[in-house]
Amino acid sequence: MEIKLFKKPKNPIIINGFPGFGLVGTIATEFLLDHLKTEFIGKIWIDELQPMVAVHEGKLVEPLGIFYNKNYNIVIVHGITAIKGFEWKIAEAVIQISQQLNAKEIICLEGVGSLQPTDEPKTYYYASTEKAKQSLKKAGCEDLKEGIIMGVSGCILVRGDRFLNSCIFAESHSNLPDSKAAAKVIEVLDKYLGLKVDYKPLLEQAEKFEDKLKGIMQKGQEAEKLKDMKNLSYMG
Repeated sequence: MEIKLFKKPKNPIIINGFPGFGLVGTIATEFLLDHLKTEFIGKIWIDELQPMVAVHEGKLVEPLGIFYNKNYNIVIVHGITAIKGFEWKIAEAVIQISQQLNAKEIICLEGVGSLQPTDEPKTYYYASTEKAKQSLKKAGCEDLKEGIIMGVSGCILVRGDRFLNSCIFAESHSNLPDSKAAAKVIEVLDKYLGLKVDYKPLLEQAEKFEDKLKGIMQKGQEAEKLKDMKNLSYMG
C-alpha cells in the first residue's frame, strides 16, 4: 500500500466515501468535490486493486483520490473503484493520513439497507463523543441504537479509536446509485459542519451523477472481464 500526499494541511476534518450500499458515500463525496472548491492533493494505491483508471470528460479519475478544501479545512478521500477485500487496508490508509495531518475528526458517509422505498430516507449517526452526538442529533439524524457497520467505516471505527470518529448513514433501498439517500447525507453533513452547501442540486442532477458513476464502474467491470479473457487465452 502506498499513500502519496503532495500537500499536508494541518488539523483538517477528513470526510471519506467509498462504494457501498447505494453508492451513497461515493455520490456524496463526488458532490462535495463538484460543489466545494477542492484541489487534488494525493492518492492511495494498493497493488492488489484492479489495474485500471477511469477517464471522464478527458480527465483522469483516480480510483482512490485525496482532495482538499481550504475554506473549511476539509480533506476528502473519494473512492470509485471496487474495494471488496481491501477494506482493512483502505481504513489503515485513512488512519495513516489522519495521523500525518493530525486530523480533528474522521467522518464516514454510508448507505444502509432499507426494505421499503421512500421519498424521505431516514438518516442515522454513530459518534465517539457526546458533543458530536448532540450536534448530529441537532442536524436531524437519529442515533443508531442497534446495527452492524461494515466496510471501510466499520474498520475505521475499530482501528481509529484514537480519533474522533463519526458516521452518517442514510437509508437506501437499492444497490444501484441512490442520489436521494446521498442528498440526505449531504443535508445532515452541511448542518453538522456549516458548509453552506445546497444539497438540492444533487437531486436535480441525480441522473447525471448516477450515469457518470454507472459508466465508470461499468467500464471497470468490462475491463475486468477482458482481463479474465486474456488470462484464459494465455492458459489455453
